[in-house]
Parts: sequence; C-alpha cells; structure tokens
Amino acid sequence: MTAALATTAVDGARRAGRFGALAVSVLRRLLTMAVTLLVTSFVVFSSLYLAPGDPVSFLVRGRSPSPQEIAAIREQYGFNDPFPERYWHWLQGVLQGDLGRSYLFHQSVDQVLWSRLPASMLLVGTAALMIAVVGVGAGIVGALRRGTRTDTAVLLMVTVGAAVPSFVAAIMLRSVLGVRLGWFPTIGNGTGLLDRMHHVVLPAIALSVTFMALVTRVTRSAMLDELRREHVEVALSRGMSKSSVVRRHVLRNALGPIVTVSGLLVSGMLVSTAIVETAFGMSGVGSLLVQAVNEMDFQVVQAIVLLVVAAFVVVNTLVDLVYPLIDPRVAAAAGSAR
Repeated sequence: MTAALATTAVDGARRAGRFGALAVSVLRRLLTMAVTLLVTSFVVFSSLYLAPGDPVSFLVRGRSPSPQEIAAIREQYGFNDPFPERYWHWLQGVLQGDLGRSYLFHQSVDQVLWSRLPASMLLVGTAALMIAVVGVGAGIVGALRRGTRTDTAVLLMVTVGAAVPSFVAAIMLRSVLGVRLGWFPTIGNGTGLLDRMHHVVLPAIALSVTFMALVTRVTRSAMLDELRREHVEVALSRGMSKSSVVRRHVLRNALGPIVTVSGLLVSGMLVSTAIVETAFGMSGVGSLLVQAVNEMDFQVVQAIVLLVVAAFVVVNTLVDLVYPLIDPRVAAAAGSAR
C-alpha cells in the first residue's frame, strides 16, 4: 500500500514537472515571438523612413501648392516630427489596431487590407492544400517505390518544379489552360464561392509549383531515412505488414521535418503572392503591395510588410510548439537536456 502511494506520488510529480517545463517552453517562445515582432516593426519603419522619395510629393502631385500648404501637410501628417517620435506614434497605433491612413486610397489602411485579404488567404490556402496533398503524397510514393519508374517520374517532377519560377509557371498556365483550352479564367477574383474557387486554381498552381517540389524532396528524403532505421527492419522481419510499419513507425517519425519545412514555405508564400496576383490580375494583398510601392504609399507598405513578417513568425512559433507533439523523441531529448 505504502509502495503504491509512493509510486503514485512520483508519477504525479513527473507529470507536474513535464507540465511546468511545457509551460515554461511556451512562455519562452511567446516572449521570443513578441521581441521578434517588436524588432521587426522598428526595422520596417526605419527602412521606409530612410527610403528615397518624399511622401509629400505624392500627396500634392498634379498641383503646385504654396510653401505654406506644403508646411501644413507636413504638420498634418507629422512629417516634421523626429524619427523616434514618429516611430512611437506609429507603434502605438499598430498596437491599438490603427495602421494609419492610405495616401493612395484615402481610407484607413485597415479597410484597404481587409478588402484585399480574403483573396490572398484563399490563394495561399489553396496553394498550401496542393502542397500538402500533392507534395507530401508524391514524396511518400517516391520513397516507397524507390528505384522504380514511379520514383524516377517523381524525381523528374521535383527537378522541373524546383527550376520553374512562379512568373514562368503563371505565363505557361495562362497560355495553355486559360487561353488555348479555355478551362480556367485567366484574370480577376471571380464572384461567389464557386466562381472564386474556379478563378484561384491557376494562380494557386503557379504559386505552389516550386514549394511543392521542395516539399516532395524533403518528404522523400525523410521517408527514406526512416525506412533505413533498424527498428523498421526488425518490425518487417517479425512479420508486420509494410503498410502498418509505414503508418506506425516511418510516416510518424518523418512528419517532423516535413511539417517544419512546410510551415516555413507556406508562411513565406504571402510574399510570392505579389508576382502571381499581378500576373493574374487578382485584387489581393500581393498586388496591393506592388501598387503601394509604385505609388509611394508608405503606410500601406509598412502594414503589409509587418503583416507578412507577423504571419511568418507566428506560423514558425506554432510549428516549434507542435513539433514535440508530433515527434516524442524531440520532447524526450529536450527533457533530458534540461
């Protein structure tokens, strides 16, 4: 009885210890994420503050204002304030959800972003789904059929896909599947859910083709590494079916690097949307960034760059937190290190 109580107490202490370590790890990563975003906000604001060109020239273009009017505009928008004061006011606004006012659209940046964000999210989400299904699926098939014609076809697809930039893929897809065959629309966002999905197919393929090839290569390599493990050979020699071994031992252990790489690539896709959205005439955040840079709409550029960096940092933080749950060996290694 006494021994059982002692064992229960020890188990409880271990669970409490693991929970405490997990809580500390989560807090540490959240703090790191907050510091990263703060530093990033400073870099973004500084880079655009030091960029050539005067936003006043954009605000008054087409007119010949008097010096008094120019001075009034500078005072109104705070262009005469010192850099630290301008950064502090901008940061306060960002923390309160106020991203400033667009010089180009004469609206709050929040409204401009929210009107464009759904199209970009649909594009990135569809591309991410393609990467997960086709990229990971092709990598698994290639690894399980190593040395066969199927594996050769997968490797050929990886080589070609990795060598094709997004804008080249966009031109080819528009020309063949859009113009010649007429299967898909080649410009615009579409209206209604089904029409939007129809419009987003070609842009999503163009956006994902390079990332898909990279995920396929990583998946194939991770699967082959796991297939060579001793415990996998032992399980097969004991009569376990190959599908069971792959599902329970190989795929599970290979998911760690696959999820990590996929997270990095998907979080970086927001930047690549600028090329694809422009090529297909979509009204998303990417094409808005190109337009804002050309028109020197600094407030919009700052907001989009900060949004992209925030998405990248948040996704990677989530991947870091999920990784130990996917691969228990990582959690065990971290626990022993502590």
